[in-house]
Amino acid sequence: MRRGCGLNLNLLLLLLLWYNPNTLEATATATPFSQMLALVQQEPVVLKYHKGPLLKGNLTLNLLWYGNFTLTQRSIILNFIQSLTVSSTHRGRTQSPSVASWWQTTATYTGRPCTLTVGNQILDHTYSLGKSLKASQLIALASTKTEITAHGYNRIHVVLTAADVAVEDFCMNQCGTHGSLRAGKKRVVYSWVGNPESQCPGECAWPFHQPLYGPQTPPLVPPNGDVGMDGMVISLATVLAGAVTNPYGNGYYQGTAMAPLEAVSACTGMFGKGAYPGYAGEVPVDKRTGTSYNAVGMRGRRFLLPAMWDPLTSSCKTLV
Repeated sequence: MRRGCGLNLNLLLLLLLWYNPNTLEATATATPFSQMLALVQQEPVVLKYHKGPLLKGNLTLNLLWYGNFTLTQRSIILNFIQSLTVSSTHRGRTQSPSVASWWQTTATYTGRPCTLTVGNQILDHTYSLGKSLKASQLIALASTKTEITAHGYNRIHVVLTAADVAVEDFCMNQCGTHGSLRAGKKRVVYSWVGNPESQCPGECAWPFHQPLYGPQTPPLVPPNGDVGMDGMVISLATVLAGAVTNPYGNGYYQGTAMAPLEAVSACTGMFGKGAYPGYAGEVPVDKRTGTSYNAVGMRGRRFLLPAMWDPLTSSCKTLV
């Protein structure tokens, strides 16, 4: 199983170095944090293609909502997915930068655009497997609840867990995952993300909450007014980009196949120009509401989307 949204080890080490009381005294009067980081030699981000198949063309996302989600919460996720491949307009005007322009970077991996549409949706309000799930149960939900044997390769089965559902390794090592499983002779791709609002907002909803480690900078105001759901959008963006560009563990990634850095997870913590560990970068702020965003979706809904590694420039690219 491949993991998405994990903490970048270099990022964590840098944050711990900055925040360690033993080193703080020695560096506090030297240089600002951003300048100090410039002195640290970081490993370059280069995603290697391992010659495996990628997901291309028209893809359908089947969604399983596990636990209680309000209509408003579901609309945030649905609008984001629909905005990935639909031009963003509001009151007759094209909005920029758009969610669709963020997703278009995946086409530079696959060679042609990858269109996502929402397929079947299942609401599991009864918590059919309980409120504490193991990784194997996530796979069971992705397989049995979405009836994968009835469909081919052109689908991704997405499990979304509510804020009161504990998932194995959630918050500890990951905010979401993607992987593949076999259904007869078919290989089916699945993804999972959880709502971190009550369990680990500092890890899986940053920068909308103060981080667990490192400099305690003021959090950004989430564009949709929901720390957990806006955090889920970041996690979902991460695992969907990974699922398309590295669906079976032999696509694009850096590092090892068991712990790969993928299209978005290789660019941890970058949302705007000038980003560095602990600082999301320069992003637009709505003067009226104070919310931060960097992408506009359908009907003018706003999102904050992470940087994605661009094969054309071999660098992490942000929208702003």
